[in-house]
Amino acid sequence: MNEALPDVPEVRVVGLPQLTSGFDLVERLDLPMHLKVHGPLEPLGGEQLAQLAEAINLRGRGGAGFPFHKKLRSVAESAIRRGVRPVVVVNGSEDEPACRKDTVLINRAPHLILDGTLLCAEALGARTLVVGVTRESTQRSMEAALAERGLSNGRRSALRARVQRNPVRMVTGAAASLIRSIDGGPAIPPGRKVSASQTGVGGAPTLLSNAETFAQLAIAARIGPERYGNTGLYDEPGTVMLTVSGAVARPMVIEVPTGVPLRYVLQLAGAPPVPQGVLTGGYHGKWIDAATVNEAIVSRNSLDAVGGSLGAGAILPISQNTCPLGESLQVAKWLAEESAGQCGPCYLGLPAAARGMEDILGGGGPAALEALKQVARNVKRRGACSHPDGSAMFLESTLKAFTDDLAAHVLGNGCGRPVEGVLPLFEDGRVPTGVPGGGAAEETGPSRQKIYVDWTLCRGHGLCADILPEVFELGADGFPTVAQAQVPRYAEAKALRAVRRCPALALRLEEDTRSQAPSRNLPVLSQGRGRRALGR
Repeated sequence: MNEALPDVPEVRVVGLPQLTSGFDLVERLDLPMHLKVHGPLEPLGGEQLAQLAEAINLRGRGGAGFPFHKKLRSVAESAIRRGVRPVVVVNGSEDEPACRKDTVLINRAPHLILDGTLLCAEALGARTLVVGVTRESTQRSMEAALAERGLSNGRRSALRARVQRNPVRMVTGAAASLIRSIDGGPAIPPGRKVSASQTGVGGAPTLLSNAETFAQLAIAARIGPERYGNTGLYDEPGTVMLTVSGAVARPMVIEVPTGVPLRYVLQLAGAPPVPQGVLTGGYHGKWIDAATVNEAIVSRNSLDAVGGSLGAGAILPISQNTCPLGESLQVAKWLAEESAGQCGPCYLGLPAAARGMEDILGGGGPAALEALKQVARNVKRRGACSHPDGSAMFLESTLKAFTDDLAAHVLGNGCGRPVEGVLPLFEDGRVPTGVPGGGAAEETGPSRQKIYVDWTLCRGHGLCADILPEVFELGADGFPTVAQAQVPRYAEAKALRAVRRCPALALRLEEDTRSQAPSRNLPVLSQGRGRRALGR
């Protein structure tokens, strides 16, 4: 039940290994063994390196998939224009419970990652290299690898290299969080979005990419773009590292050529022959149903085309015996707790979304479903990082993928299946509450209140959307997009607070007489009573 994956699970390969070469010989390739397996590596000029990355269509393997050659050229141009030395950063902060591919590479093939990193550092003329990690095992392995190469953070070193260890948190893996921590700040995103290629570590142009990306670059630099392109698809050549867990007999990290059928990967891990659904891309990813699994192949374009996502390379099937909404609820609670707690739409909206999902399972009916859809829309594009966007995408995908189960819960008495807890979540056995910092979940059930907007009084202050994102969303004109709405049971206290705090006294709550839910004796405020409450 929700068991955490080990740092280094079983590793498999389909076809000829590239990133995993030598894994059948030793547990960890130290520098001598690395050179025996992969051979020496000649340096490349900056434009040569960019052309190589472009020829193999190398994209970031951390989730966003940004073209690496564009990032490399942007850093080089910015450094030349400003006359400063750039910085190279490896992001090995793999903090999602369902992802272990980068952790496996750092633990077992750290020098392959360093090969690609040092190629870039030399081509760019960088004098600083930082590897960001969050796990003790990855810290030990990478520090040992740096020592084996004679690299240190000493002031007289031609290239100052070190490992930056941060807490295991979902937001730690954001590029801006890692850069901020390297500069001595907390490992959370800053309030403004700045391109690392222009202003990164210490204000210098910074080439930051995920660990697998640098390892792929090292493979391509050794064998050349033509041989690299002989593996996988024409437009997405090479291999992909995947973490397969969930309802499988053997959780594993597997290296596969692009173009391999997704169902074959699932068979290797011992997934159900006909899974109820497969979560692709991890907990910021998307669900696909059983029929779609048979159409999908392992590639970014293919998964996008069928409504999935390659994302961070996590693949998680669930069986027909579990409630998919219940499984997704546990993930939603975990995502809520992983908020950095500094952007209102995220640290208020994500717990509200988790409670919304819980309300649907608790018999909240159509009002609960509409509230969840509303809050998912409200959190997008309103945070300092991609966490609220990815979390909202996961929630919306859940509602879209499991329509039959959703109808059973919203319109009937539920799907009747238990929650098996097959999606890995917890590092320490704790159970998420869905509320940052803990706390008990609020009561769920059918809505008992309706909230109304008096347009003759509303002045578009927008406070209602901040306090009650489950119900209110502001339009382009700054005014609420709804005139009346049912209030989810768990949000009734917040609705009362929104009424009391509305500066224009434009909100009112009324009991929904059609609801059969028992009253909880919350006061129902008219505008006059709201005025007195505001004055207290």
